Amino acid sequence: MSASNEGARRDAPAPVAAPRGSPDASRPEAPMSPGDEAPPGTPGTGENICPRCGGSGRIGGARCPECEGTGKVNVGIGGA
Repeated sequence: MSASNEGARRDAPAPVAAPRGSPDASRPEAPMSPGDEAPPGTPGTGENICPRCGGSGRIGGARCPECEGTGKVNVGIGGA
């Protein structure tokens, strides 16, 4: 065995990256607002203005319950 291989474990599998666009178990899932259709970053979704508050994040002086005050929701795009 050469000096560069000393101490290397032969029985441990090499780490494999998760496929692009797939959930990564090591990364916590992004929180969803009640108006979101899917977590942020989900393929086939995008950010849109909250339809309930019109993007202001507020309804009658209070925080919008749909977008939780952000003025944005994550929704499916396209359609088949």
